[in-house]
Amino acid sequence: MTLPLTWLYAPGDRPVVVHKALTSGADVVIVDLEDAVAPGRRRYALDATVELLSSAQPLPVHVRIDTPRAVEALAGLPGLSAVRVPKVAHATDIRRIAARAPGVPLYPLLESALAVEHAYAIATAHEAVRGIGLGEADLQAELGMRGDAALDWPRARTVFAARAAGLLPPAQSVYPDVYDLDGLAASCAHGRDLGMLGRAALHPRQLPVILRAFLPTPREVEEAEEIVKAAADDEGAVALPDGRFVDGAVVAAAERTLALARREVPG
Repeated sequence: MTLPLTWLYAPGDRPVVVHKALTSGADVVIVDLEDAVAPGRRRYALDATVELLSSAQPLPVHVRIDTPRAVEALAGLPGLSAVRVPKVAHATDIRRIAARAPGVPLYPLLESALAVEHAYAIATAHEAVRGIGLGEADLQAELGMRGDAALDWPRARTVFAARAAGLLPPAQSVYPDVYDLDGLAASCAHGRDLGMLGRAALHPRQLPVILRAFLPTPREVEEAEEIVKAAADDEGAVALPDGRFVDGAVVAAAERTLALARREVPG
């Protein structure tokens, strides 16, 4: 399984844009039935998405639903890979969705202070949960947060909850200025430092920036290979030539770096 690092949103009521997204180079396309679609067009967006996903797609397609009823129309479609559930606040919210669509992988989105407080409970609410993420715009609006750094704590909280639940690290939410690629790169670097992995995008031009930010650099790969080799040549804890001490946790981190460089799901 190839590890996804880029997710591209496309509004469900614009099928032409969705089809372009499917050839954009993104790892996953997220068809949005919620915020990107005007309320009066959401029925059409759902119908168009059901038509699209009635056949298999060339890459994974997730759908961000707008109501619990939408998941019933999507369940079982051959082109559906997962459902993203917005505005989850309690574990019971996810269990209700899972009951409506047995076997459909779910990605709860935490978009309120209450949801962040319940992050671990939501992450472990049901076996259908494959990952969790933040809805950063709604969270900032609720709390009056300003600036990217204000999100450090909820991002870290989500990273901890995902890891504790045995899920992959959460991806960052979208960067809203699609022309500010330098700002996007800096924000991705900061998110990576917090333990996040990959990012959702609003426009294809953001995808290469995200990919470069989250893949290991050649130097990081070289250091990881050195650590793994040193551990293989010795038993127990070892010291590298530069004096760094290497124990099991360091070796495991190096192995994850090498898996990420190969775009494999890290252990």
